[in-house]
Amino acid sequence: MPKIGYARISSSSQDLDIQISKLKNEGCDIIRSETGSGATRDGRTELGTILEFLRAGDELVVHRLDRLGRSTRDVLNLVHELDAKGAGLRVLEPEVTTAGDMGRMVITVLGMVADMELKFIRDRQRTGIDAAKKKGVYKGRRKTVDDEEIRCLVSKGISKAQVARDLGISRMSVYRALRSGFNESVRQPLSVT
Repeated sequence: MPKIGYARISSSSQDLDIQISKLKNEGCDIIRSETGSGATRDGRTELGTILEFLRAGDELVVHRLDRLGRSTRDVLNLVHELDAKGAGLRVLEPEVTTAGDMGRMVITVLGMVADMELKFIRDRQRTGIDAAKKKGVYKGRRKTVDDEEIRCLVSKGISKAQVARDLGISRMSVYRALRSGFNESVRQPLSVT
């Protein structure tokens, strides 16, 4: 049974070495890794590649279930996709496999725990942000694109959605930049000649 390893970290400040080492020790023939959030499957191209090429009898191996996903629904959908292909899932810590009904039940429970853990992380983050705002310390994330650049592109007739895609920002950021430009022009005193 070919074993395909999948390793994931949430940010580039984390390290993949431990996961990759454990996957190699498990005998994974191929190991794919990536950096990205486990909250959703969006943007996780390496996982998509693995799922595309898994065949009947293959086994997807992950270090811990939360490396596969933090959403119970996503994890269960992945398990269902693997089942449909005739492939299996093995989690190394704690040792669980989808082979058999008990394994599926344990995967479901672990998926729920990962989902709940993500909710706790978000709650703690929100609490920290709220406390920082009350102290006047929190200013939000730094802008990656200058508002003037956004306004310039829109003034050239490029759609707001295209500007967002080209600059790698959300459409909401485009609207904020346009709104701030409008507010600044309204605040400026009119010169009388």
